[in-house]
Amino acid sequence: MKVSITVNGEQRTDEVEPRLLLAHYLRETCGLRATNVGCDTTSCGACTVVVDGLSVKSCTVLAVATDGSQVTTLEGLAGPDGELHPMQAAFRAEHGLQCGFCTPGMVMAAIGVLADNPDPTDREVREGLEGNLCRCTGYHNIVRAVRTAAQAGPAAGQVPQAQEVEA
Repeated sequence: MKVSITVNGEQRTDEVEPRLLLAHYLRETCGLRATNVGCDTTSCGACTVVVDGLSVKSCTVLAVATDGSQVTTLEGLAGPDGELHPMQAAFRAEHGLQCGFCTPGMVMAAIGVLADNPDPTDREVREGLEGNLCRCTGYHNIVRAVRTAAQAGPAAGQVPQAQEVEA
């Protein structure tokens, strides 16, 4: 099947198998490796990306289901000049990572938390991220990173929008 998906602001048209998962499409077809596959059952959240403004676990979404959608991965967050997205900057500043395996999905899920609630309490952050697992950090620095990002304003809960390209 042919799909047309805007990935990190770039319009793509690809031929895919109908059963191809979005996580595998991003990794194998698009060559974007930040989206990790940890469980294939939505249990860990390492594969979380943003689709049309909502954070989703890409290991259980078919690529064909995102035809016509805008998909943002961790690679698509930084600005064209390399400036980190407010959530990335907060994770860096607050040491919200250790081994790094969960970090891409955690950052994308955290953006979803702030999209729903721009000024969450620690408890609300923990509840919002409960479907994303980290086996290294104990979550304290992750929660602190999300709260720090919230202080940066509304941009912390948004992903960059696709730019219209003139032909």
